[in-house]
Amino acid sequence: MVEGKPGTPRARSRDVLACFLAVQAVFAMTAGGVLILDPAVTARPGLQLLLASLILIPILVAGFLALRFHRCHRAERASARGAAQLMDTVLTTSHEWLWALDAQGNFIFSGPTGIDLTGYHPSELVGKHFSVIADVEDFPAAIRSLIDAPGVEGHAQGVVRCRHRDGSSVWIESSTHNRPVRAGQPAGLVGTSRRVPVETAQEAAAALSRARIRAMIDGNRMLTAFQPIKNLAAGHIIGAEALTRFVSEDGTGPDYWFEEAAAVGLSEDLEIAALETALKAAKALPPGIYVALNASPATCLDPLLPGILERSGLALDRIVLELTERLEVEEYCPLISALEPLRRRGLRIAIDDAGSGFASMRHVLHIRPDIIKLC
Repeated sequence: MVEGKPGTPRARSRDVLACFLAVQAVFAMTAGGVLILDPAVTARPGLQLLLASLILIPILVAGFLALRFHRCHRAERASARGAAQLMDTVLTTSHEWLWALDAQGNFIFSGPTGIDLTGYHPSELVGKHFSVIADVEDFPAAIRSLIDAPGVEGHAQGVVRCRHRDGSSVWIESSTHNRPVRAGQPAGLVGTSRRVPVETAQEAAAALSRARIRAMIDGNRMLTAFQPIKNLAAGHIIGAEALTRFVSEDGTGPDYWFEEAAAVGLSEDLEIAALETALKAAKALPPGIYVALNASPATCLDPLLPGILERSGLALDRIVLELTERLEVEEYCPLISALEPLRRRGLRIAIDDAGSGFASMRHVLHIRPDIIKLC
C-alpha cells in the first residue's frame, strides 16, 4: 500500500488537517477584522495592536502548517511515482509472471511477462477466468486444494501445464498464495510463475500422464463397444470384438491412451483394466458367440492374466486373445509357455493385423495362432 494514497488512513488524516487549518484561518481573519474595527478598540491603539498580534499568530501558524503539509504532499507524490516506476520496471524486466485472481478465479491482474507465457496481453486476461489458459486437472493437487478453498490462507507450488494462445502447451512453475479477506482486500489467489526447463517439463508431463491414466484406471472410466464378427458363409454372427472406449472430457481416442500408458510404463496396467472391463461387459453377450480381446505380448506374460480370465465367468473356449504388437518380440518361448496352459483349456489365439509392423509371418510361425486377421 502506498502511503498517502486516496482512501488510506493517512490520506484521510491529511484531509481533516487541511480542513481544520482552513477553518482556523478563516475564523481568525473574520473575528479579528470585527474586533479591530470596533470603535471601542480603534480608540485605544495599544489594545488594537495586541489584538492584531493575537489574530496574526494563528494565521501564521496555519500558513506554516499549510506550507509543511504541501511539501509533505509533494514528497509523498514523488515517492508514489517512484514506487510505481520501480514496480513497472520490475514487472517489465522480471522473468517471473506476477498474477492475481479473485475468489471466483477471474484475473484481476496480469504482469507483462505473461504475454510470452500465455500469448495474451494483460488487458485481455483481466476479467477472464483462469480456465482460458489452464484446466483444473492440469494443476498439482496442492494448488487445486487452494482453488477449492477460496479465502482460506495457504501456500503451494508446483509445475502446471498451461495452454498458450496458439494451442501449444507451456509448462510453468507456479508459487501460489491463497489470500484471505484482510484490511479491505478481497479474497483470491496471487502468485508468480516462470517457464521451466525442458527436462523439468518432460518430468512434469510424464507425472501428469501417469496421474491421468491412474485416475482412468482407478475410476473405472472405460466402456466396451462390441464389433460383430460374422460368418460370411453361414450369414450369422459368431463373435464380437471388444473395443475399449475411454470416458474423458477431451474425447481422446483409445490409441492416445494406450500410447501414453506405454510411454510412462503403465501399458500393462491399462490393458489389464481394459480386459477386465470388456470381460464384465461380455457377460451380456448371447451364449453362442465368442469375444475377442486385444492384448499385447507383455500383457499375456502378466501372471495376473490367467486369474482374470478364470474369474470372468466365461468359458475359455469363448475367448479369443488377439495379439497386438507395436514392438518386436525378442523371445517367443516365454510367451508360448505362458499361453500354452490356457490354450489347452480352450483359449484361442489370433494374430491381429498380420502383415503390418512386427505382426509378420514370424509371429505366425512361432505362435501358430488359431485365427489370422489380415490388415
